[in-house]
Amino acid sequence: MTGPFYRSPRTGDYAERWAFTAVVRGAGQHGRVTRRSGAVLAVLALVTGCSGQGSPQPQGNAPAAGKAPALKVEVVTAGLEHGWDVGFLPDGKALLTQRPGKLTLLSGTTPGAVATEVRADFSDLFAQSEGGLMSLLVHPSFATNRRFVTCQTTRADTRLVTWRLSEDGTSAERTGDLLTGIPVSSGRHSGCRMELAGDGSLLVGTGDAARADSAQDRGGLGGKVLRIDMETGGPAPGNPFAASANPRERLLWTFGHRNVQGLARRPGTDQVFSVEHGPDVDDEVNLVRAGGNYGWDPSRGGTVGGYDEDVPMTDLRRFPDAVTAKWSSGSPTEALCGAAFLSGPIWGDLDGTLAVTALKGSKLVLFSLDPEGAVRQVSTPAELNDTHGRLRAARLGPDGALYVTTSNGADDKLLRVSR
Repeated sequence: MTGPFYRSPRTGDYAERWAFTAVVRGAGQHGRVTRRSGAVLAVLALVTGCSGQGSPQPQGNAPAAGKAPALKVEVVTAGLEHGWDVGFLPDGKALLTQRPGKLTLLSGTTPGAVATEVRADFSDLFAQSEGGLMSLLVHPSFATNRRFVTCQTTRADTRLVTWRLSEDGTSAERTGDLLTGIPVSSGRHSGCRMELAGDGSLLVGTGDAARADSAQDRGGLGGKVLRIDMETGGPAPGNPFAASANPRERLLWTFGHRNVQGLARRPGTDQVFSVEHGPDVDDEVNLVRAGGNYGWDPSRGGTVGGYDEDVPMTDLRRFPDAVTAKWSSGSPTEALCGAAFLSGPIWGDLDGTLAVTALKGSKLVLFSLDPEGAVRQVSTPAELNDTHGRLRAARLGPDGALYVTTSNGADDKLLRVSR
């Protein structure tokens, strides 16, 4: 069954209800269904007799849960609205994006930090559904150029915008568009996460904009991990499709993704992991491989109309060489989101662990990996298991602590997580 999606009155996010089984479970990708809305959709299913092919069979490969470590969680600042990402400045301050179109400067990264709104021109921002002001990345040379980049939606597209922060931190000047043309629709499946690769190139995880042909279209930028030059927005040297006649295909690092929400580079290696949303099964943690197809195709090779969610996240029948997930949730999904590797002496035996936030699951999930990137153990610390609501950003700070934003829609917080 395919049909409308439900908007949460609590968060403003859209919860996907593309299969009747998801309604019965009361589970969704981005929020919780109310009794009333669940009943309405159930009646709709009975009236229309819509059955389709049913939900895709889960491909989950999650290992047994391990013992959860104890963590220390502190509130750095509150009063935010859908805090999306955080970047750290050389002077100890931090910049934070809020999805409705607010840029915030924090006086520090410890509890009690003062939050000040930064004046910036977001007049073309399209903040609807899952879109708006999203990922933020501070330029490696910020100390001298005061530059940073945001990923944000307009009515025309999703784009990377470059900014320069004023010396006093009260305003940001928009200096140009680093990259345009990432698809956008109603705001669904907007992505968008940025991460620096080890060689200094910029990695960008994008969503398919709920367009059926996006993920497998190598001439488009939706449902991809892009690898671009941080200064020009052009393709980074060594990209797998560098010889393509299509300038957009030259930007691609991987394709066949549904909605990439997190990217994390593993310290001391060239490994990069992506985190993405499944439909009503199979959130994924993937090891990114140059040129790899990750197997999402809701167009079924262009043979069906509409956006068919009843396909596997990694369709090995259609794409036998598709890259399989290192970890897949099976059912239910958690709406995995931001990702960062814990690194440094403060983490003890957690050093090297991949930390991933969850929106629907309202938790932090810790993945222990072997050197090849296989997931050996998964745990959920009690201190961040349905204690602060929906969790979005995950960024390791210069002090070694993990910084996490909440995304509940009102009085959201930036949390500092340590041992």
